[in-house]
Amino acid sequence: MPAPDLSRGAPSHGALAGLRVIDLSRVLAGPLCTQMLADHGADVVKIEPPSGDETRLLGPPFDEAGDAAYFGGVNRGKRALGLDLARPEGRAVLEALLKDADILVENYLPGTMERWNLGYEEVLSVRHPRLVYCAISGFGADGPLGGLPGYDAVLQAMSGLMSINGTPESGPTRVGVPIVDYVTGYNALTGILLALAARQQTGRGQRVDVTLFDTALSLLVPHAANWLCSGRTPGRLGSAHPNIAPYDKFAAGDGELFLGIVNDGQFRRFCRQVKREDLLEDPRFGTNAARLQHVDALRGEIQRTLAAFKVEDLCRDLMRSGVPAGAVNTVPQAFAQAHVAHRQMLIDQDGRRAPGIPVKLARTPGRPGLPPPRYGEHGREILAEAGFDRVAIDGLLASGVLKTTNDHKERKR
Repeated sequence: MPAPDLSRGAPSHGALAGLRVIDLSRVLAGPLCTQMLADHGADVVKIEPPSGDETRLLGPPFDEAGDAAYFGGVNRGKRALGLDLARPEGRAVLEALLKDADILVENYLPGTMERWNLGYEEVLSVRHPRLVYCAISGFGADGPLGGLPGYDAVLQAMSGLMSINGTPESGPTRVGVPIVDYVTGYNALTGILLALAARQQTGRGQRVDVTLFDTALSLLVPHAANWLCSGRTPGRLGSAHPNIAPYDKFAAGDGELFLGIVNDGQFRRFCRQVKREDLLEDPRFGTNAARLQHVDALRGEIQRTLAAFKVEDLCRDLMRSGVPAGAVNTVPQAFAQAHVAHRQMLIDQDGRRAPGIPVKLARTPGRPGLPPPRYGEHGREILAEAGFDRVAIDGLLASGVLKTTNDHKERKR
């Protein structure tokens, strides 16, 4: 990878220092991907349309500048440029920025870039052969669903994820976090890094194609494998596991905990810890396969036993004996755990608080960069770096091709 070029404002830290990213994405999957690139040193230029990234409006809560907390959660470390790409002058600005870009990330409806004469195969790969082009979409560009819009919850429904989430009484239920969008962001990051590794060998970039549809289907572990092997349609088990027992949520005397017992050794240690060695003599519970066959009886025995324990004490003693167990926490309780601070998973700097960086590199660690940008905040400096003089920048502003923070404030009113 190239050495850092500090003259163009790129961060000087991290494994990706010196790389420039043009981020045309909005909402969650794309912005999460590019935030992770920024966390590890890439210079990310976020280009937003005149309407802005939709997540700026997805609140409350809103920050002091009027942007939703949702937006701040996936856009730190970036510089922002407001640009009307529907106009030829805006596309000319984008072309100028691509001259020294390494990566472009977009999540437009398939065909949008081609209509703007900026398609990868016929145009950008020829003009910018080293460019890694990442397209994120709902279903891809072709096929029976090609070109159609996709959103996380819709894909949860279509892929079968909702069908296995919930209880028989609740019916199919959306997973409480946008898991399809989130993992799509990670898949996009993985694809980009693979393409950069290949570029080191070939000198050429390539197209990275990531869809919510593919990601959602890939999340069906182990349910898809179980169905493909047995022919039996997976159902809703609440918090339980289709292949492991006891692997479920239980009530103790003062709250709830989750037991993650995946092998016979852990089950033996659990029984001894809670003084239920008698369960070890019961042939119904001797192996995982037997426990699955008699899971309701086992659950009843465990539930009656745990009623005499306090969650905190029980989880501590079980974990120390090698039995995975954790309290069912609220979000505030989760971030209050001492291990959060130890793992640096809560950023608290300059009045900003956010979840930390989950990937730890020993020699080139990432770190959170700039605060989430205001709309169009860095337009002048980004265009100046690209070679535009003051007269040209003023002309773009006057014509409405280049947008500013004030333009966005007027729109929000």
